[in-house]
Amino acid sequence: MKFPEKSLPTLFIEEPPLEFAYGQTCPSPKDGLYLYGPHQRPKRAKEIRVGIVGTTAGIGYFKAWAEKLKRRVHVPPPGKTDKPNRLHLADFPGIEEAFAISYTVDDFVCYSLEKSHITDATSLLNQHEAVAKTVALYADKVKRHDKDEEQAIDVWVFVLPEEIFERCKPEAKRTGVPKLRGEFAGRQKERFDAPLFAGILDQAEEAFFDDVPDFHRQVKAQFLKLGHTTQMLRETTLAPEEFTNAAGYPTRKTQDPATIAWNLATGLYYKTQPSPPWKLSGIRPGVCYVGLVYKVIPNDKRDFVCCAAQMFLSEGDGVVFRGANGPWKTSDYEFHLGAEAAKSLMEMVIAAYREKHNENPREIFIHGRTFFNNKEWEAFASAVPEGTNVVGVRIQSTDGDVKLYRDGDYPVLRGSAVVLDDRNAYLWTNGYAPQLDTYIGPETPNPLFVSVLRSKEAFPKIEGVLRDIMGLTKINYNACNFNDSLPVTVRFADKVGDVLVMGSAKDAERQPFKFYV
Repeated sequence: MKFPEKSLPTLFIEEPPLEFAYGQTCPSPKDGLYLYGPHQRPKRAKEIRVGIVGTTAGIGYFKAWAEKLKRRVHVPPPGKTDKPNRLHLADFPGIEEAFAISYTVDDFVCYSLEKSHITDATSLLNQHEAVAKTVALYADKVKRHDKDEEQAIDVWVFVLPEEIFERCKPEAKRTGVPKLRGEFAGRQKERFDAPLFAGILDQAEEAFFDDVPDFHRQVKAQFLKLGHTTQMLRETTLAPEEFTNAAGYPTRKTQDPATIAWNLATGLYYKTQPSPPWKLSGIRPGVCYVGLVYKVIPNDKRDFVCCAAQMFLSEGDGVVFRGANGPWKTSDYEFHLGAEAAKSLMEMVIAAYREKHNENPREIFIHGRTFFNNKEWEAFASAVPEGTNVVGVRIQSTDGDVKLYRDGDYPVLRGSAVVLDDRNAYLWTNGYAPQLDTYIGPETPNPLFVSVLRSKEAFPKIEGVLRDIMGLTKINYNACNFNDSLPVTVRFADKVGDVLVMGSAKDAERQPFKFYV
């Protein structure tokens, strides 16, 4: 007996355009900034105020780079195995020319740290204490500046010696590091539980046990409350030639100088200006995208989970909301909000949109990695006003179970999609990009599996959902890349959740997305 073969339609989603100054559009962030400048380009360059904390050498490395950013930085000539035309690389024209911002390096506010103090802090026997004391070395300089100085700082740059990167993260083994005895035993990983002595012992001094021992996450969590954006840079990124092995080669392989310049300048602009350097062009009016993430709270006796939401608008920038903590974990890989918590979270999203646009959104797309159960979805739907549709979309990475091949030297085109039915499709957000004439990746790319799970009103067309996801892969303002493999609603979900579950982020108010990256 023969069964009819089903033909699966294949779509191609054109590269989404980005908007820059004067309403000009271009698919490449570097090309658009080079030609037109940021989409909210001022008539005159804006002066930004920068603060630096690091070792004397680290401060010098960043100041040297800041001077480089004021001039053209060239892409190095191609090597023997490189193509003559490497369109994914571009000369950096200078920060004022590309971003319309400027600064005076001599006016940077600099606070130096003794290298020995960093070494001692990172060598403390208890890793929680070691990370907390290392973070305090940097954070205390900023707190003291806020208390004693009138000069406001737009962005704080923390320059990190390599030992912070190596020793101040959860998986750090610190093998071979001579341990220094601090105030806490090496094995202690949570607050001392002694209810009988609650009136005698001050457990506030042990608050850092409520944080994961991760330098980056602790800094971001603390600075949510301080109200400062931060940029963390490794000394080996800024001056790789200063850190060499026995053979005289740099201990780290870094990007080419022009790419580093683009990324540094993008971060400085994004974290100091009210609007991001580019935005999506041609987005339907009234559309709002929400990325939903769940994170288990460390050391929580009840196994509670923190729910966070990232809202992104057509302007590109995002806002992060903290939902209620609760028993949202229903299985190893499934999380579902209670009805009241789901309704409250959606009401916060609606209120924030109305605050910015003075009207309700027409469409809200919720992006996540899990399903939506009936009670949760009914709460989401009931929270949105009449005339607003809410759509639930699950976006999952795949691990090679599906491949698509094409003739030629390069793999499948970025933007290719195989549609399974009206609600499910595979989308290749990585692949050969004709604009760059290359594929930036190590192997045959894997697609995303996109499922439109729920909709309050009529289900949107799958092609429109895929097109939106393609656009959201182009608004990572932490770098100046042509695209990411994941939409921003999913790309940074884990990082946002990792910050919000930190004890030092407790009760932090709603903050723009730039505070988390």
